[in-house]
Amino acid sequence: MSAQHPIIAITGSSGAGTTSVMRTFEQIFRREHVNAALIEGDSFHRYDRTEMKARMAEAFDHGDHSFSHFGPEANLFEELEDLFRQYGENGCGRVRKYLHDDEEAAPYGQPPGTFTPWVDVPADTDLLFYEGLHGAVATDTVDTAQHVDLSIGVVPVINLEWIQKLLRDKALRGYSAEAVTETILRRMPDFVNYICPQFSRTHVNFQRVPVVDTSNPFIARTIPTADESMLVIRFADPRGIDFSYLLSMLHDSFMSRANTIVCPGGKMDLAMQLIFTPMIWRLIERRKQALGL
Repeated sequence: MSAQHPIIAITGSSGAGTTSVMRTFEQIFRREHVNAALIEGDSFHRYDRTEMKARMAEAFDHGDHSFSHFGPEANLFEELEDLFRQYGENGCGRVRKYLHDDEEAAPYGQPPGTFTPWVDVPADTDLLFYEGLHGAVATDTVDTAQHVDLSIGVVPVINLEWIQKLLRDKALRGYSAEAVTETILRRMPDFVNYICPQFSRTHVNFQRVPVVDTSNPFIARTIPTADESMLVIRFADPRGIDFSYLLSMLHDSFMSRANTIVCPGGKMDLAMQLIFTPMIWRLIERRKQALGL
């Protein structure tokens, strides 16, 4: 952690909704005039799309049916921790971008599914903002969470996460339901070992819980709406959190535990604005004091 160069990390599984959360933070950054270096977790995958398919086929041929984007073999965990460490020390580091589709790839003159070259983090940023799978990952040799000043988990209940992934991947990426299901099964060991443990290291978790039947996510035709959900917000350390204020601002909310607020799912954006804007103020104020500004 660093007073001069703070780091915020949004962590969630594929289909969890971290991209939507990132948009909320971008709104806060624009409004509060915060110059953030935005880092996408996909840029720290080890292989591009073609290489990943080849590695998966090779693993399958050797009887490994669990090789996935969630695990250390397919990711640059050491390089990610190095980025967090270097940024915390001096506001620097090396980053690149993963080009998901034709629209993203066009400005770079590269095919989709490839990486841009490594470049330096832009100079004079106020903080680093990471969104991806592994913002709080830890192994025997790597611990990214120790470098993060504000770590946030986005964790829908598992059936909802699967529904969101199934419908997104079918609609936007043209995958069959069978292909998406196979991906979910293949990723399960790495999900248990490398994704879930992160949410015990995060400072705040947002978990969306549907209040409609999601018993069989593999036949769902629609994603439960925000109004068909409740939002569970858990603070690892409730000290300094003004729960009375949050309860008064989030209509129909209540506390289920001493560190947990439950509110209607449609209040997620408002809840994040109310909770994280003061936290970002404090990070920026601490940075200014450390820099003598």
